[in-house]
Amino acid sequence: MTKIKIKSGDVVKVIAGDHKGAEGKVVRVIREDNKAIVEGVNMVSKHTKPSAQNPQGGIVKKEAPIHISNLALVDPKSKEATKVGFKSKGDKKVRFSKKSNQVL
Repeated sequence: MTKIKIKSGDVVKVIAGDHKGAEGKVVRVIREDNKAIVEGVNMVSKHTKPSAQNPQGGIVKKEAPIHISNLALVDPKSKEATKVGFKSKGDKKVRFSKKSNQVL
């Protein structure tokens, strides 16, 4: 299993696939599948049957997971896609942007 450098709440940019260039906030990271759900990106139509929670049923739009390899973290300083590095700051291990060298 590869090391996932993206966490929930990070702003990411899609760098490959149908939604290339789209940006959004990570809602959830699915570690088992190396995927992440990004807010407002990769929307799919889910057909639902009528149920107690949704008596009407119908078509619901929701985000589908995107593979981590197709995402890049957005640098908070330059607002461009960047790689992530790790360094120790005191006794803690922190993530930093390789473009601006700023701690994330």
